[in-house]
Amino acid sequence: MLKEMNVELPVLPTTVIGSYPRPRWLVYAVKLYRAGRIGVEELREAFDDAVQAVVREQEEAGIDIPSDGEMRRDDMVEYFAERIRGFRFYGPVRVWGNNFFNKPAVVSRLVYEKPIVVEEFQYLRRVSSRRVLKVTVTGPYTIADWSYNEYYPSKEDLVFELAKIINSEIKRLEEAGALFVQVDEPALTTSPKEMEWAIDAVNEVTKGVNIKLGIHICYGNYELLANYFDRLRFSQLALEFANRGFRDIGILDRLGDKEVGLGVIDVHSRRVETPEEVAKALNKAFKYVKPEQIYVNPDCGLKLLPRKIARAKLENMVRGVEIVRKELRERGLDRIPLKR
Repeated sequence: MLKEMNVELPVLPTTVIGSYPRPRWLVYAVKLYRAGRIGVEELREAFDDAVQAVVREQEEAGIDIPSDGEMRRDDMVEYFAERIRGFRFYGPVRVWGNNFFNKPAVVSRLVYEKPIVVEEFQYLRRVSSRRVLKVTVTGPYTIADWSYNEYYPSKEDLVFELAKIINSEIKRLEEAGALFVQVDEPALTTSPKEMEWAIDAVNEVTKGVNIKLGIHICYGNYELLANYFDRLRFSQLALEFANRGFRDIGILDRLGDKEVGLGVIDVHSRRVETPEEVAKALNKAFKYVKPEQIYVNPDCGLKLLPRKIARAKLENMVRGVEIVRKELRERGLDRIPLKR
């Protein structure tokens, strides 16, 4: 059974998955820094200002649980690998077309030397008006899957080692006052033969943690994933449905008492969903899970969209939620507890 924390949220809490489009001036500042034309302090100021801007944008759109937009992160794996001793970068590799990824390599025993995103969370808390904030960390399976392993005997050994490190980071976030941490694992279902041990490894990040933990898995094999719903030790699974036309939404009837972060916004389309479409998606989900089990979010991060479109999508997502909230209030359902 999920344990409640002494915090309440509106029913159908609205949130984001994590990333948000960087303001153009921040993109320019990063280029100036890499060219040696501004220093570390100027870059830090630019990052801080960007976090304030995007947090305000999310809050003005009506988001209940904002993030810092991951303004300081170029890539979800690279950012963590740079801050864990034992990784080395040989240079970018082509991912597709003209897109490149600075793929890390594990060349020695991995060591967690100091907190990775705790300062990010502390700054977010200072500039946000919301009590509950979302902090995102990249999961151990995805870090390993997107890296070269040149040291550990097997990928399994590497993932379990990374799980200990991510667990340490989450504990530091809990000590700093974080209430909600999301572990991002987009690669989790990409190798079905590894799922048995991969689920056990990912669960390692939850050990000794007493705050809300969600896991985000996008663009994967949800029929495969549903076989492991009961084994995942996370109170919430953030899943994408809009991009796949909600055709897999029936898997929610296997969720048990876990929550779903319901993806109702397609981040790969520039078309802005209407509030009515969002409301319709929520009513579809009600066939399988209770309203109290649903958080509402885009499918994935918004960083690749134009900022104007990202904001419009969030605004309409909130409007759609308000349509359904009004109906739920008439039935006496207005607030829900934050659950571990």
